[in-house]
Amino acid sequence: MKITKFLMASLLLSAFTFVSCSDDDNNTPTTPVDEVVILEGNLETTTLTKDNKYLLRGQVFVRDGKVLTIQPGTIIKGDKATKGTLIIDRGGKIEAVGTATEPIVMTSNLAVGERDRGDWGGLVILGRATNNQRNAPGSSTEWPQIEGISPAVEHGGNIDNDDSGALVYVRVEYAGIELSPNNETNSITLGSVGSQTQLEYCQVSFGGDDGFEWFGGTVNGKYLISFASWDDSFDVDFGYSGKNQFGVEVRYPSFADQSGSNSFECDNGPADNAYTSYTTGVFSNFTCIGPKATNTQSISASYQHSIDLRRATAVTIANSVFVGYPRGIRMNQQSVYNNFNNDGRGNLLNNVLHHVGSSKFTVGSGMTATAADLEAYWTANGNTTNSNEDFAAALTALGINGNVFFGANVTSGYSSNPSFAVTSGLLTSGASFTNSKLEGLDTTTYVGAFGANDWTDGWASFLPNSNPY
Repeated sequence: MKITKFLMASLLLSAFTFVSCSDDDNNTPTTPVDEVVILEGNLETTTLTKDNKYLLRGQVFVRDGKVLTIQPGTIIKGDKATKGTLIIDRGGKIEAVGTATEPIVMTSNLAVGERDRGDWGGLVILGRATNNQRNAPGSSTEWPQIEGISPAVEHGGNIDNDDSGALVYVRVEYAGIELSPNNETNSITLGSVGSQTQLEYCQVSFGGDDGFEWFGGTVNGKYLISFASWDDSFDVDFGYSGKNQFGVEVRYPSFADQSGSNSFECDNGPADNAYTSYTTGVFSNFTCIGPKATNTQSISASYQHSIDLRRATAVTIANSVFVGYPRGIRMNQQSVYNNFNNDGRGNLLNNVLHHVGSSKFTVGSGMTATAADLEAYWTANGNTTNSNEDFAAALTALGINGNVFFGANVTSGYSSNPSFAVTSGLLTSGASFTNSKLEGLDTTTYVGAFGANDWTDGWASFLPNSNPY
């Protein structure tokens, strides 16, 4: 197929119109419908349509005051050779609203069967909501710089109701890549994104780092899927304070990062008590399916915890179920334990844990609190631990269908239509929303992401390497 650049100055050639100038200038698309359209540099306000195919070349920016609108059914690919990445800068907007029958897909530019984690840089959205990493007066930058982007771009401000647009019925596949040493993008990176931004029905698959990562901000989310990510599925940092409900994670047994992969990693970094605000995000009704489908299954040694709570974090995780991880819950510092047990800043409420390993509860070195103290806190707050050694029987008791695990399958062997619905078992009841942190969320009777309705049906894809984009 033909390839046409998005460039500024227009030039009439033959029967087609296209634009041409340097890669650093702003870009506006005009292209025939049968062409692959290259997106690069700084985009002007524009609309991407489903009757074209698009390729992100290098770092592609939507800058302050510009709006990128993406029609339902549009396919955007990231160029592997140039580490294509889509970055919505502070003040820019992305209006990517797909439908259940026509989701928007951002994926690898490689052929069927050849796609792999880290094929491109993923989607980065930066806003002007608060974070707790503002630099001291006189510093070279006022706000933190988002990881993975070079030259650096900042995120943050004091506009908690900032609006970066909408992501609805969007899939991001094979993204997340190291753009420079120790500097990675995730499948979807959210830097200080504000509460007026819409984040619903989003799936990330086979990402090369975290699935979703929130660096501060106040954005809320619903119906999130992290499928076969490399590092953590849900990573929370820098004073994030939004609310999320209905999320599912599925892990591939041999995909895990040497830094240690968790379902939830909640942190603040880099110091424990140096902040005026904590990471206090709320997550309710999550179903987290770890790498082990049986007690004896071999998995990557880099898999760690269902929930890993670190420096200056005080999140609320409620009404959720965690199965198949080799370790259960860890608190890393005494101050973290105090945030939950003494101060009530953080909460673990009405969750179900079925871990398959030797360590249900662990604490960091030098803490006064012990693993037994953590277990006592867990039990006192309505959480339960299922220790049935017969894993299949445990799943039946919970009401989880075994086909939602990868098991011993390779990536191409996962079910094309797994059944996440829960219609019987312990998870059908037991949820509670009386804690004030859960105010404003949908009230369910069931624990986990699913009742009788499987909201992944129709728009999510669990065999993306076979899709002929």
